Amino acid sequence: MKVLQFTVPVPLDKTIIVQRDVLPYFYPHLHRHQEVQLTWIQQGEGTLVADNNMHAFRPSDIFWLGANQPHIFKSDPSYFAPRSRKKIMALVIFFNPDGNLSALFNLPEMKPLKNFVQQQQCGFKVPALQTPDISAQMLRIANSNGPEQLMHFVELLRLLSGCPDISPLAAVNKKVTVSDHDGIRIGNIYNYIMHNYEHPITLEDAASQVHMTPHAFCRFFKKHTLHTFVSFLNEVRINEACKKLTDGNYDNIATVAYTSGFNSITNFNRVFKSVTGKSPSEYLNSYFQHVEKTGQQQ
Repeated sequence: MKVLQFTVPVPLDKTIIVQRDVLPYFYPHLHRHQEVQLTWIQQGEGTLVADNNMHAFRPSDIFWLGANQPHIFKSDPSYFAPRSRKKIMALVIFFNPDGNLSALFNLPEMKPLKNFVQQQQCGFKVPALQTPDISAQMLRIANSNGPEQLMHFVELLRLLSGCPDISPLAAVNKKVTVSDHDGIRIGNIYNYIMHNYEHPITLEDAASQVHMTPHAFCRFFKKHTLHTFVSFLNEVRINEACKKLTDGNYDNIATVAYTSGFNSITNFNRVFKSVTGKSPSEYLNSYFQHVEKTGQQQ
């Protein structure tokens, strides 16, 4: 099975594909497709891996993923637990600017929007202040057909192109080409790490998942992810720690450290600051100040 190259089913009478997902968890494999993808998380939480970067996702988040950008929305481990009654809900819009829509994008009036789409190959997260307008427009697209749907789609692109302070999901100048075979192996490694990050994981453990020697695994992993194994594992653990901190469901910061896979609070604090640029307490203060400011502006 080609884990990376994924084919989005395209109806013969559609150029804009709308998909409503209500599932126990998100599609659990690293994949890519020709279509640009806009995903509105309505229910569910976890980690988005886009190219070689990680981002926590929660309800109300909206993400743009570029054409052929490798990605996976990895639901939190609790969604995979036996007898779990959790479910995810998402509204997803796919479109291929180089397919049937190319005639639309080649119109002179569409040049600004075409340039915008071409500039977003590394994806982005819609800023929180713009999510109400963008999600409402996505609903208009989902609930319409024919010319009306196309007009709503153009308006969606116009709204997105006006979003300020867009930051790419992945490094702009570090796109990595991955074959299907290597993509399967990388997907297996990601899957293993993200299911076991809270436990001790050695280099040998990870290498055994893809039947490689530790030395060969280190070269392979760095070549295809631009991370060392340790730096990637640390980022996964810190990403999970950030989610635990901002959710507020913890006794103290030491509990967050140990349940995120760190064996000492000193090491946790050091790695946390190296990844986020802030100490855990500084990160929390910054997060809640941002939440308060966003709430006031809305």
